[in-house]
Amino acid sequence: MRKLAQIITKIIDFFYRPFSKWISEQLFRYAACGGGNLVLDWVLYFLIYNFVIGHNLVYFQLPLTNYQLCLTPHIATLCIVFPITLLTGFWLQKYVTFTASRLNGWRQLSRYILIVAVNLAINYFGLKLCVDVLGWYPTPSKMLITIITVVISYLGQKHYTFRVEK
Repeated sequence: MRKLAQIITKIIDFFYRPFSKWISEQLFRYAACGGGNLVLDWVLYFLIYNFVIGHNLVYFQLPLTNYQLCLTPHIATLCIVFPITLLTGFWLQKYVTFTASRLNGWRQLSRYILIVAVNLAINYFGLKLCVDVLGWYPTPSKMLITIITVVISYLGQKHYTFRVEK
């Protein structure tokens, strides 16, 4: 896996050269990795929402109870896509972007999950607002909300999750 990270890093760094006067290498790597993960998120969201969930409500029985939970299609899709992009995002940020951090990997992962949980809450309430209250389409709503969470994520990852201890 580290070999793959080295290959990805070399590819990103190749494209960094023209931008080196205006943006730091770390920020460029973050944008490239985050952008790649973001595209993965959007593509998975679109495919799952349209072809797996099929715009239908999702019902499932809560284990050991008589209760059934119902999720709207856009929230069910979020629940499916989230763990996938959580893991790919962590891996990219740890091994490509924030490689100087010497914090324990489990500590990084727990901090990463905390930052992502904040972003998940923003995604959830943002989708509820945009889709259920304002009546917007789910995919563009998700894209708009993601722009907000990108800023929060970068600051949190740089200054908390992958902080370089002095």
